[in-house]
Amino acid sequence: MNEHYVINLGRQLGSGGKEIGEKLAKELGISFYDKELINLASKESGLCKEFFEKADEKASQTILGGLFGTRFPFITEGAYPYNSYLSNDSLFKIQSDVIRKLAAEKSCLFVGRCADYILREHPRCANIFVSASPEARIERLMRIHQISADEAEELMEKADKKRSSYYNYYSYKTWGAAATYHLCIDSSVLGIDGTVDFIKQFVTLKLKL
Repeated sequence: MNEHYVINLGRQLGSGGKEIGEKLAKELGISFYDKELINLASKESGLCKEFFEKADEKASQTILGGLFGTRFPFITEGAYPYNSYLSNDSLFKIQSDVIRKLAAEKSCLFVGRCADYILREHPRCANIFVSASPEARIERLMRIHQISADEAEELMEKADKKRSSYYNYYSYKTWGAAATYHLCIDSSVLGIDGTVDFIKQFVTLKLKL
């Protein structure tokens, strides 16, 4: 495992964090995981991926109820008993196991999902947080989603609240706080490509690549 390394990237919505992560992983020649973790966790557990989508980066709560009826939508029968109590906590554990397994097998970049906390004992990791100015975030969200400034601001506020609640709940740390990460960077200062280059230099030095 020692020759493998991981980059865990937290991000504000609209900061370009996902794009930065994708470009960085490509430049370093390592695997990139964001939403793909949902499919992998679904495959690993035999549970329908809608469970993981519903729970994605949300703090603990029971997600069964009227949503899927009384019977679980299994991909493969027998993975869990029908009367299992399935909460976001149990889904988080399944996803955590997938993240640990991937990190043990190869070098990876994970976006969000408390990967920095899950892999806190990994001997070679770099934990990064990407933020951006509110103006830059709103402009990016307006462009990507074809929405108004007010709608972008609302989307931004909801995402920040959801991600911070999720991260703070599972990690016992503070989402976006400098002390939580090895590097915090504002992507609106250097732009997407400049931020990728800066993080790459930092990671190369920190992990002695």
